[in-house]
Amino acid sequence: MFGKVLIANRGEIACRVIRTCRRLGIATVAVYSEADRDAAHVEMADEAVLIGPAPARESYLKADRILEAAKATGAEAVHPGYGFLSENDGFAEACADAGIVFIGPPADAIRAMGSKSAAKRIMEKAGVPLVPGYHGEDQDEALLLAEARRIGWPVLIKATAGGGGKGMRAVMSEAEFAGALAGAKREAASSFGDDRVLIEKYLLTPRHIEIQVFADQSGDAVYLFERDCSIQRRHQKVVEEAPAPGMAPETRAAMGDAAVKAAQAIGYVGAGTVEFIVDASAEGAGAFYFMEMNTRLQVEHPVTEAITGQDLVEWQLKVADGEPLPLAQDQLAIDGHAIEVRLYAEDPDGDFLPATGRLAHLVPPEGEGVRVDSGVRAGDEVSIHYDPMIAKLIVHAPDRGQAIVKLRHALAAYEVAGLKTNLAFLRRVAAHPAFAAAELDTRFIERHRADLLPGPQPVSDRVLITAALHRLLVLGTEVTRRAAASTDPHSPWAAADGWRMNAVSHVDDHFRDGEREIEVRVHFRGGDYAVAVGDGPSLPVRATLGDGGRMTLDVDGHRFTARVAGIGARVHVWAADEHAMVERVDPFAFTGDEAAGGGRLVAPMPGKVVQVLVAAGDVVEKGTPLIVLEAMKMEHTIAAPVDGTVDAVHYAAGDLVEDGAELLAFKPTE
Repeated sequence: MFGKVLIANRGEIACRVIRTCRRLGIATVAVYSEADRDAAHVEMADEAVLIGPAPARESYLKADRILEAAKATGAEAVHPGYGFLSENDGFAEACADAGIVFIGPPADAIRAMGSKSAAKRIMEKAGVPLVPGYHGEDQDEALLLAEARRIGWPVLIKATAGGGGKGMRAVMSEAEFAGALAGAKREAASSFGDDRVLIEKYLLTPRHIEIQVFADQSGDAVYLFERDCSIQRRHQKVVEEAPAPGMAPETRAAMGDAAVKAAQAIGYVGAGTVEFIVDASAEGAGAFYFMEMNTRLQVEHPVTEAITGQDLVEWQLKVADGEPLPLAQDQLAIDGHAIEVRLYAEDPDGDFLPATGRLAHLVPPEGEGVRVDSGVRAGDEVSIHYDPMIAKLIVHAPDRGQAIVKLRHALAAYEVAGLKTNLAFLRRVAAHPAFAAAELDTRFIERHRADLLPGPQPVSDRVLITAALHRLLVLGTEVTRRAAASTDPHSPWAAADGWRMNAVSHVDDHFRDGEREIEVRVHFRGGDYAVAVGDGPSLPVRATLGDGGRMTLDVDGHRFTARVAGIGARVHVWAADEHAMVERVDPFAFTGDEAAGGGRLVAPMPGKVVQVLVAAGDVVEKGTPLIVLEAMKMEHTIAAPVDGTVDAVHYAAGDLVEDGAELLAFKPTE
């Protein structure tokens, strides 16, 4: 086995590989950009080498710097993780030329699958079913439009290189085609350096099911069953599970055999994933179609590990070292059910746009059958430079029903504060009846949008009471501590119990929840409290503060536990299965004029201006694209909110903008 491995990646996957190497006694080398100097994967590795500035193209995508780091540290092999250079055939060849083992497939196999068009031609020859489409090299726009007409609307435009939803557009009619094609090509060129696309029939009720394959250097290959990855937003996976719900044994065998056939057709070695689209409206083993093959370890590999009991990174290391596959096909079996959800820094109510900021508070769940893979810690920054995934939460149980229950409990216990996340959205998915019933396809979110994205909801009285009492309990604890350390620990001035002569004292707290401002009045009643929210009744409350900041409350006979994190004026409350944030308000503070800035369009996140589509003086209609931003390797179009006139444009193509920056001045039509 290798003595030292360099991980040519960052974040969660780098930490994941380091854990397995550490268990196997293999020394590890991390590489890092200037933005990742203090990152978790740097701290975990035995050694770490700086390879460049924050932008990935100047660091994690610099193959020569990574190889220099491997040579300088004496690493015998390079694990590419996923993303970055993991599917770069040139990098695989450069490793071989340098005498360093690339822990992945041969360069020829990466090359064969690197072009989605070429891959489909190879699969067609191998007898693997394909979605109707155009996979040719001719990229003439007129030809692409003609092919789209031949296939029939709706169609899906996809970048031939890469994945992750980048360079992908669903086109429902011919009128949308030209704009969608231009956007897909721009995004593909930006993300992969290749603007070529293919066109496929867009299935209206598709399930996204993928097969985990593994092959060794002797040509033997197995499949480690399937994963259902149907629940997606922006063409990117959010929820994955294994095995796929409702999968008939004969369908599983047919898909597995097709995946192995696909791997062997290109002389594959190592871990790979063959992705299929399954027509959810069809029955039988023939209703699946090859989409693409990912020549690397997948983000969702932990669910496969959970149901097979295997460490796929360990398999990768052994196969790369020339060992045979650890198990034959008949030795592999499915044990229970596993579900993974991806926790992202993003705004689900804002079309899932990525968010940035500091993870001021982060407490992951724990327990039997609960696994959290993450590359960040409390206090770390989520920046514009890399993928905004905070963590993967994986649960495993004897069956799907029990796995869903475990998932709900784990999500309820997850505490994140400091920036926007999709945590509440994930909780709603896990609690949705359609998810429990396994009514899955890639339009799950769209179909249940009203339930999953209900918009901001008013916080409950329980949250407001918890926030108010938490401050009093913390104050009381601090006063008691100081009193005990003073020269007069029994002084009446060292009490925070609200005592007043001949009166029942109270404390008022004020909170802002959206547009509401709410007063919470707390009356001291001996060791207990009476609390009124707004104009509501005064309720009897008991509250204690325990170890780790966990509160126990009894509000009018309803007992629950809670935790509170204060970040500036913002108070985050996790009470039972509810998480909400309110802002503490000083009612006597002078705030000055707070007139709304009408007529302004601002950047929804930090990013780079890709295109400016209008000029000062242009008269536009509602929905007209104005500016295209790129952030987190994805394009985001800023459109006119109403009919109006562009007064001024403040940025040009290529400019970097901060979150909230005014992009242009806009005057609505009266």
